[in-house]
Order: sequence, then C-alpha cells, then structure tokens
Amino acid sequence: MENHFDLTGKVILVTGGSRGLGEQMVRDFSEQGADVVIASRNFEKCVSLSDELKSMGRKALPIRCDVTNIEDIQGMFRQTLENFGKIDIVVNNAGVNTSKPALEVTEKDYDFIFDINIKGLFFCSQEAAKYMEKQGYGKIINLASVGGIKPLKRIALYTASKAAVIHLTKSLAAEWARYGIHVNAIAPGFIGTEINEEERNDEELMGKMLKKIPFRKFGDPKDVSSLALYLASKQAEYITGQTFIVDGGFTIE
Repeated sequence: MENHFDLTGKVILVTGGSRGLGEQMVRDFSEQGADVVIASRNFEKCVSLSDELKSMGRKALPIRCDVTNIEDIQGMFRQTLENFGKIDIVVNNAGVNTSKPALEVTEKDYDFIFDINIKGLFFCSQEAAKYMEKQGYGKIINLASVGGIKPLKRIALYTASKAAVIHLTKSLAAEWARYGIHVNAIAPGFIGTEINEEERNDEELMGKMLKKIPFRKFGDPKDVSSLALYLASKQAEYITGQTFIVDGGFTIE
C-alpha cells in the first residue's frame, strides 16, 4: 500500500525543534524518512534528540540557533546546505509567550515576543525562500495559534504576534507562489505538552479551560504534527496561503 505521507529524501528544518510540538514534528518527519535539522537555543536537547534518531538509523543535524539573531539564522541555513545539499521544507515553530495584564506589559516583553514570533519567523522564511527560489520548489509551515484568531485575555502581545503570523503567511504565499514555494500555517488550540504541564495539573484551572473546548479535552501534539505531515507531503501540492485550525472546536463560538 502506498504511503501518502512518505518524506524519504526530503530535508526538513524545524526551529524550536528540541521540545514540545517541535520535537513531535521532528520525530514524525524522521519516521516518514525525512532528513531532519533540529534547531533551537537549547543545543544540548537538539544533540540528545539527534543522537536518538541517529541510533535508529535516521539522519539528523542539531544546530544551535537564536532566531532573533540574523547571523544565527544565516548560519543555520548554511550548515543545512553544507550537510544535506538542499532544503525542502522549513517549519517555523519557535515561539514564546508571556502572560500578564496588558497594563503591565513592558517594552522588554514586547521585544521578547515580537523578536521571536515575528522577526525570527520572517527572516527564517526569507532565508529559506532564497534557497527554495533557486530550486523552484519548497514548503514553509508556520506555527500560528488560535490566539491569532480569537482574542484572549492576559496575552495581548502573543495573540497580536500570532495574528501577524497568519497574515504574513498569506502575504508570503501570494508573493512566492511564482517560485513554486508553498506557505501555510497551523493554528493550534490548547495542546498538552511539557510546556503547559503545570497548568494541566491545576484541576480548578483545567475545569475552566475545558468548558471552553467543545471536545472537553486538550489536544495531543500528534494532532498538530499529523497536519504538518500532510502539509509537508505531496498530498498538499495545491494548497498555499492557508491557516489550519487544530483546536477541538475552541474557535467555533
């Protein structure tokens, strides 16, 4: 039986790939035969995950990269090309959030969120497109959020940055389609990862949050990764500029 999500021979770079949703995507891409580049600020975790995948016969390259630093971004792509000779897919997964009332937000908070969630994502996309344009093909998958669609309290900067990701995805898709580059986004809702484990262990908080989700449960990282697999595969060759929501119905109302 044909494997519709076979990624054998593809080179996929994932920022923020050492934990959470990024780690799950790295694992699933690798399982489907892709050569993976694992990039994040935590180089030790990148190396650990890379070593694990290599022990299973996979090809993986760990890279330390701070996406707020343009030289880091350029170096990340240069290393990828030196090791694999090409780059087919880039997943802009690196992102941060700070929760506090809008009246208490500082300039430092603003720069922290927008430098990673927008500046980093844009310049990673730009650098990827420089190589993909020469190839005449490529895919960029951006991680947005339901916060970019439905306003949420106490995370005004985060939701604004993710709304920007959604609009930027459309703009880049329209501009780069002529080069054979697909640009799409995934907007996860509440997904259970190590990052929000503390909140999920708070029964009172969880009770309030689950009431807002029609399925009454958090999603699994696989729910997001499965969609990323689809967008990375040959099954999604006629899709660009779209944002796909994975939220258990949170944004319905």
